[in-house]
Amino acid sequence: MQLILASSSPRRAAILDAAGYDFTVLAPKADESALAGESAAAMVVRLARLKTASIHSEEAVVLGADTMVVFEGRVLGKPRDAVDAVATLLGLGGRSHSVVTGWAIDGPQGVASGSEWSEVQMRDILRDEAESYVATGEPLDKAGSYAIQAQGDRFVTRVVGLRTNVMGLPIEVIAPELASRGVGPRR
Repeated sequence: MQLILASSSPRRAAILDAAGYDFTVLAPKADESALAGESAAAMVVRLARLKTASIHSEEAVVLGADTMVVFEGRVLGKPRDAVDAVATLLGLGGRSHSVVTGWAIDGPQGVASGSEWSEVQMRDILRDEAESYVATGEPLDKAGSYAIQAQGDRFVTRVVGLRTNVMGLPIEVIAPELASRGVGPRR
């Protein structure tokens, strides 16, 4: 069975590739606006389902995901600009936050979906460190203003839960569901 990744995220594609899957990438079309009163977990699952539905195919299995950072009860999306990214990093420094990824798999057997949570502890971050990191451009398109799979990892002291979840695709949770639909890694 063919696998389609409904995502524009190079991180999600890299996780799938590293896990040994063959797949096609298609950019989904989904309105990613929050709904009033919606929890972060409900929102990421809803968005993952919308992404897969936008690419639905009877001949393929479509995988979609959405990730959010939750800090002190607030959802932190991608930073508006470099100033916002620095402020976000300074706010996360020395504290822990949650990362929730919603995933959905759509195909001939119907839709399955769920969410995965991880806790991330960061060390104290100095302003010049945050500004230097933001100047690389790396955090400007990342929820929470950092990339754990790259240079942002230097700020992380501990992860409770799946590291792949923090990266945007909890493959350890998704792989069994893909296998149940006849999609497995390369041999």
